Amino acid sequence: MKKDMRDETDNVIERNIVLIGKIYESFEALEETLGTLKLEEPLFLTYVAKKAFANSVYNNLKNDNTYKTRFNN
Repeated sequence: MKKDMRDETDNVIERNIVLIGKIYESFEALEETLGTLKLEEPLFLTYVAKKAFANSVYNNLKNDNTYKTRFNN
């Protein structure tokens, strides 16, 4: 029973990591495109949004007991 719960937690964590990675890659691609087009204001806004997203993900992980418990064992 405990192993099943741990396997499910691992699956959820893996899906979340993949989703977060795809979102971050989208920010990177958007930054590259806006930089190529020399659109400075949208480029800056995208940079700020990417940084806010990364901070939010980090803070959520830091405060989520599921991740703390899973990776501290």
